[in-house]
Amino acid sequence: MARISQLLHPQREPAPLRPAATVLLLRDGPEGIEVLMTRRSMTASFAPGAYVFPGGGIDAADAQAHPLSTRRPKQSDLHLTQAIAAIRESFEELGILFARHADGRWADNSDIAQIDRKAAFAAQCQARGLTLAADQVFVLAHWITDRDLPRRFDVPFLVARMPEGQTPVADEAEQFEPVWVRPVDALTRHEAGEFFIIFPTIRTLERLKAFAKVDDVLQACAVNDEPLWTSCPRAGWLAGNEARYMEHEAPFGELALVSPDGQIQHHLDWQTDQPVPLLKNVQRLTAPNPGVMTGPGTNSYLVGDPNTGYIVIDPGPADDDHLQRLWRAAGGQIKAIVCTHSHFDHSPGAAPLQALCTNKPPILGLASRPTARANSRFTPDRELVDNEKLVLQGTGTEGDITHTLRVVHTPGHAANHLCLVLEEDGLLFSGDHVLNGSTTVIDPPDGHMGDYLDSLDKLAAACEAGHIEFILPAHGHVLGFAHQAITQLRAHRLRREAKIAAAMQALPQGSLQEWVEKAYDDVPPRLWPVAARSLQAHVDHIREQALS
Repeated sequence: MARISQLLHPQREPAPLRPAATVLLLRDGPEGIEVLMTRRSMTASFAPGAYVFPGGGIDAADAQAHPLSTRRPKQSDLHLTQAIAAIRESFEELGILFARHADGRWADNSDIAQIDRKAAFAAQCQARGLTLAADQVFVLAHWITDRDLPRRFDVPFLVARMPEGQTPVADEAEQFEPVWVRPVDALTRHEAGEFFIIFPTIRTLERLKAFAKVDDVLQACAVNDEPLWTSCPRAGWLAGNEARYMEHEAPFGELALVSPDGQIQHHLDWQTDQPVPLLKNVQRLTAPNPGVMTGPGTNSYLVGDPNTGYIVIDPGPADDDHLQRLWRAAGGQIKAIVCTHSHFDHSPGAAPLQALCTNKPPILGLASRPTARANSRFTPDRELVDNEKLVLQGTGTEGDITHTLRVVHTPGHAANHLCLVLEEDGLLFSGDHVLNGSTTVIDPPDGHMGDYLDSLDKLAAACEAGHIEFILPAHGHVLGFAHQAITQLRAHRLRREAKIAAAMQALPQGSLQEWVEKAYDDVPPRLWPVAARSLQAHVDHIREQALS
């Protein structure tokens, strides 16, 4: 966790959460799944005018109705209460009665006509001999309202098949205009400005459109009886507009680092003219070298503050304007220049940046190995030792302050690759070893897949031991959930290696090109020439393992 003293913005406590439940009532239509949605009142305090799924707050009576409900063996008390709340809200808002008679018959229109929507729901069902069909209501997702909003809810998004023979009738108070709609049509109409839906609804419909039938959805939810995903989105500014992101999306980690309490302060637009503050002691300046291999450009980082001076991590290419901006952002107080590795988009700027500084800060890193390509030759002023610490110290208005970067040797992407851990703030500067939005290329002979995987294990252990939450890569936004990100990256590499091994087995005399086409069939063909480099590294690794 970053030190409070290094956060850019004063922190505030987010609004308290209110428990609620919502349900996606589904049916199989002639062109696929359809979901029931209604329009909220224009005077509603939350999402006025939006098309939503029926639902509302959970009250004490919902938990007391457990004995009046059927439940699945794995259905927890919490999920049962949530299902009952969704059933009650569906009846109050739309007149849909999700209940059965003792003989198993679903409630029908005569039952619906005899129950008052405004009176105690469960008691009326009991009086008519009806049991709430909570066992047929499954948890699809778990949404927690964004931290920046003044009203916040903790909401399971449940799913159930619409009871046959019933027709939704809106209460015309909270909900209006019930409509059956295919997820893809709802999304298309929203994009056209005809069907207003809010972020969690959008993301849920995007997931739902991948299912062909209602049974497919219910079976997926029944496997573990737990949400298929959980999200408390975060928001920032992009192209002048608010933009929200889920945990698996690229900007989420950066928003969590810069605004942990959820305030909408951070701008996500990529630009090269100004450094982007991430913490008081960490700035990112992206070089103007975007491309297929570099993404939005190479990230140079400044660690430190005016009282301690700065360490530059990855000065990038020898671009005069970029280096001038780095020098100015540090106020000329550069104490050291560290290159994570010798590739042409990381280290060439080191010497010209050093020349700009009157104090001639040392260039640190690991010398390129004989296996490096000609355009990746690099010799530092001093080689860094594994676990060595680079310390910045100073005294400011709040007293003494220290910023400690610990060196972690991580060969694999390049033989001379290293990462850096900012110990006091739990940050990992990963160079090209871990990227956001893509996987790094392992290009033999300087790249080595076995070393790369071992280095991932080393970084995972460092994250666990050092409570590291964030990864600051050389390309892309900050990554959150550091240990999980590394674990998933390793699993992705091994899955790819398994596909390559299968391709080699199917075509034992095949060429690299033939193996790429089989093993990277999920990658656009225009990227196959790049993928072929990593494929060669995987092939070498497979053969090395066979010999060991």
